[in-house]
Amino acid sequence: MTKTYGEGDAFPDFSMETPDGGTISKADLKGGKAVLFFYPKDNTPGCTTEAKDFSELKGEFDKAGARLLGVSKDSAKKHQNFIAKHDLTVELATDAAENGVSDELGVWTEKQMYGKTFMGMVRSTYLLGDDGKILRVWPKVKVKGHAQEVLDAARST
Repeated sequence: MTKTYGEGDAFPDFSMETPDGGTISKADLKGGKAVLFFYPKDNTPGCTTEAKDFSELKGEFDKAGARLLGVSKDSAKKHQNFIAKHDLTVELATDAAENGVSDELGVWTEKQMYGKTFMGMVRSTYLLGDDGKILRVWPKVKVKGHAQEVLDAARST
């Protein structure tokens, strides 16, 4: 059974591939706040809007001392194309590993649409403190206004 991660819990350890062929891990985020936003798929309408909204506010997140990281199961190559097509400034990572961090968090889960069952990402966001503990969770995110709401929370913590 998947553990439910909430405010005050230590965010699980992870290592994910970045579009440039490198990796990013939980240890890389230490020393400042971090926002990890999990989204279903590159180049889909809601995901594109969300990534562009976070990109537009990246400078403000930087001022608030919060690093942004968008996470999906898409490949590093798909992330490269997504970044180039939409001039994204947020970092992206690929959680392609079986039993990766999205599985651990329970945001990669069985979904249903039009009578079909499939595995998919539940759009969710986590704000981490400089100690790697979860300050705030947004489950089942609605895109409109979300990036600003997360920025406001990052500024106030």
